[in-house]
Amino acid sequence: QVQLAESGGGLVQAGGSLRLSCAASGRTLSRYNMGWFRQAPGKEREFVARTRWGGGSVYYADYADSVKGRFTISRDNGKNSVYLQMNSLKPEDTAVYYCKADDRRDGVSYEYWGQGTQVTVSS
Repeated sequence: QVQLAESGGGLVQAGGSLRLSCAASGRTLSRYNMGWFRQAPGKEREFVARTRWGGGSVYYADYADSVKGRFTISRDNGKNSVYLQMNSLKPEDTAVYYCKADDRRDGVSYEYWGQGTQVTVSS
């Protein structure tokens, strides 16, 4: 069973930065797609960024339009972790941020979520 634990959330002023971390345990996730989602009060959970395994040591990064140029996703397979560097934060980035790991093997889909970490950006 895979467990994901996020950390690094907090309160920051607009224009500031935060770095979120997601540490996985229970399985090596180097071949998993790993991503970040967020959910603001009264809104649906939305995609933020992900790093997709492209085979071998190749990974691709995708971002929501709202965070392109401000957020950077990275992963450290040696630490079984994924990170989200968030710069130039805006009040509209305020949300609970969730880490997700997913994979599909032999026709079976696997999906794991963390418990979330709160990010609050004050104006």
